[in-house]
Amino acid sequence: MATSTARTPARPMRADARRNYDRLLTEARGAFAEHGTDASLEDVARRAGVGIGTLYRHFPTRHALMSAVFQEAVASLITRSRELAAAERPCAGLMEWLGAIVTHAGEYRGLAQALMSTCRDENSALAPCNVPLREAGSVLLARAQASGSVRGDVSIDDLMQLTNAIALAAEQSPKDPALANRLLTLTLRGLRP
Repeated sequence: MATSTARTPARPMRADARRNYDRLLTEARGAFAEHGTDASLEDVARRAGVGIGTLYRHFPTRHALMSAVFQEAVASLITRSRELAAAERPCAGLMEWLGAIVTHAGEYRGLAQALMSTCRDENSALAPCNVPLREAGSVLLARAQASGSVRGDVSIDDLMQLTNAIALAAEQSPKDPALANRLLTLTLRGLRP
């Protein structure tokens, strides 16, 4: 399967192409929220009023579409990481940020699994989600480690995988809304020196 991301045109999109792109993102966001990230792409295209070929011209893979849909949330998580980088208690800031990632991943069934499967693949169409989050988390983790509140052998890759695993576990246990928080708390205890 190709791992290219959404097409970045060398020149600006025509107005009709931009409208199609925006409608596809809107409909995909709604379909992913309602049906999970395995929602029918044909249905997304139909709801956007375009053919499936138009969807694939803009987003050559499902992961490319997912990446484009989630860029707003990624930007919000990056902004929050910058705010938390100045937290008085670095470990609490790191934990709050990881909790925000779990919350975001839990909004779309299937997202945590997709992020887990592509976490270390910088050629994946989901790299525009994974890479900036990993970089932002690295800053928070380094501060927490420098403060002595997190073991030095903890890596951001491990934390991102744990965070996605927690979101996936919570997704699989919808009758236990406190599960993600409990697992995140257990993770924190394991991070301490």
